[in-house]
Amino acid sequence: MGRTWVHAALEVKSRFLIDLRVGPRTRALAVALVTSVAVCCLGPVFPLLLIDDHLPYPAAILQVFGLIQHRRRRRGRGRKRHPRLKPPPGLWVGVVKKVRDTRGNLVKVTRHALFGRRSDIEQRIRQLGIGTRIHAAHLERCNGTLRTQQSSRLGRRTRNGSRRTALLSCALWLWRDLYNWTRVHGSLAGRTPAMALGLARQVWTVLSYVRHPVHVSDLQRDIWAEERNAAQESALDHYFRKKVLPIS
Repeated sequence: MGRTWVHAALEVKSRFLIDLRVGPRTRALAVALVTSVAVCCLGPVFPLLLIDDHLPYPAAILQVFGLIQHRRRRRGRGRKRHPRLKPPPGLWVGVVKKVRDTRGNLVKVTRHALFGRRSDIEQRIRQLGIGTRIHAAHLERCNGTLRTQQSSRLGRRTRNGSRRTALLSCALWLWRDLYNWTRVHGSLAGRTPAMALGLARQVWTVLSYVRHPVHVSDLQRDIWAEERNAAQESALDHYFRKKVLPIS
């Protein structure tokens, strides 16, 4: 796959795999991943985000969740200075950074708060029952399960690697659905991630997943696409959007 990466978003409490994105480590792909989290986590409370030190993540998070902030004028008069995005109150983001040497060996792991206070983030982690400090262990465990046990396409030093991004994406999307709906987790007391999240009442079989009827109209698909585009646009895009003048 060359420099193609697999980007994943996991709901840690239920182990529900929200989204998988295949592609280069760019800002556009980071925005698409954060948008999937924002669409699935609608509510008055912002989700707690635990990420690695991928450079596009801070800008992508601000694009999806950020609010407009007008910087102060140098003088008391004149136009307002060019606005920028700021994190809203209640948005907590913790970052895990792995430091490696020239050979790629892990030297140390550092943790810090990107948005919010570190003490508040760690307190929230303890309340959720997913640890005591900032970490990405659950996502690393899911990545290990996918890479070493479930998908030979992602194995290192193998002849089963995918040469087409589209085929790899389809294979991973199928694995994601089976992981969420048919795979029982020991850490979830014999439940699937969909059951832990309240989306299913019993463990699905692969046959029941294949036979499950899915009927989505074109209108509903357009509505979902509009909602996703609206969530993906930043507050600055709405602020600078030109209004269409009425034509008589």
